[in-house]
Order: sequence, then C-alpha cells, then structure tokens
Amino acid sequence: MQGEDDAELTAAVLAAQAGDETAFRTVYRAVHPRLLGYVRTLVGDLDAEDVASEAWLQIARDLDRFSGDADRFRGWAARIARNRALDHIRMRGRRPAIGGDETELTGKPADADTAGEAMESLGTDAALALIAQLPQDQAEAVVLRVVVGLDAKSAAETLGKRPGAVRTAAHRGLKRLAELMGSDDAARPRGLGAVPPQPDPHGRAVPPSPCVTHSRTRTQKDM
Repeated sequence: MQGEDDAELTAAVLAAQAGDETAFRTVYRAVHPRLLGYVRTLVGDLDAEDVASEAWLQIARDLDRFSGDADRFRGWAARIARNRALDHIRMRGRRPAIGGDETELTGKPADADTAGEAMESLGTDAALALIAQLPQDQAEAVVLRVVVGLDAKSAAETLGKRPGAVRTAAHRGLKRLAELMGSDDAARPRGLGAVPPQPDPHGRAVPPSPCVTHSRTRTQKDM
C-alpha cells in the first residue's frame, strides 16, 4: 500500500536524522532507484550513477536540515539530484534540452491515460528508454510524476515552474508516450505463435522472453 510505504519512509527519514545508519540505508533503498531513473533523463546512462552518488552525498550531509514527510523528502531529494545533474552538464560544456510551453491545460479530460496504464507493464529500463525520446521538459515532468511519484506541486518546486506548467508537460509527454507505444505495438507480430523461437549462438531454439516486471505508476487521472 502506498500509504504504508510513505509512513515507513517518513519514519525512516526521522530515524536517519537521529543518526540511525540502518534507517538511512532503508531511505536509500526506497528512493534511489527512482531518483537514478530521473538523473538518467538528465545526463544519460553513462554518468547517471556518478551524479546520483554526488546527490546522495549531499543528501546525507544536509539531512538534518530537512523537515517534512515522505512526499516532501522525495521532492527535496529530486531537487538536489537535479542541481547536481545540471552542475555536471555545465562542467561538461553541454546544455540540457530544457524548455517548452508554459501554458495551462484547458480542463479537457486527459486523453493519455492509456500511456500511464501501459507503463505499468513495462520494466523501468523499457519505460525510461521510451521517456528518453521525449523533449526534456516533458521527460522530466513524466519521470517526476510517474516514476518518482511526486505530486504536481512538489514536481513544480523541483523544476522551478508552476504546477500548471508541469501538468501540461506531463500531459503532453504521456500523450506522446501513448503514440510511441502504439507505434511499437503496431510493429510487433500478433498472436502467441507469431514470433518464432530464435536460435542461440549454439544453434538451439530459444523462445521469446515474456514481458517484464510490473510496478504501480501514476496515470494522468492522478495528476
């Protein structure tokens, strides 16, 4: 249950602030995988681990300054990770492709719910590979909302934007993901017997591997 997970994370953060190293490891295990996924959208796979490690060093150093619950902690950690990522990009002499339209949604019902739902059936690597094809502002908004699990206000604070702008970017990103998923599905043969077994290097037939891990994600309905 999400509520139970948040309560456990909040308690672990408080214990870690009091010097409990085991609690800090609990916090790390709960937050790091999603935080790393966010960093990957900013700096790419090659540098993501190093940048995330720098972020965790700062998180550990500044933990006693933090105040709030699990959701606020995730947002605080994401802001630190983003700053470290942007510092890294500046040092490398590259610019993140961050930009986009700041307009609000017009209140129409979301038409990209299927993207968030379909991402539930994708593993993290597969989902991030699709997200990496989005414009940077949309990619960040989708990762913060869907992968990291921040609400619109916390995501907006992380990005230095208005909540409406983040909702717009996430909406457009999920809509584009739905299109990408539809194109990918259309290119695949249909039916259980459509994909023949592929030979391995020794000539033996290897059946196609089944689909991936399941994880709970936020859909556009939650935004």
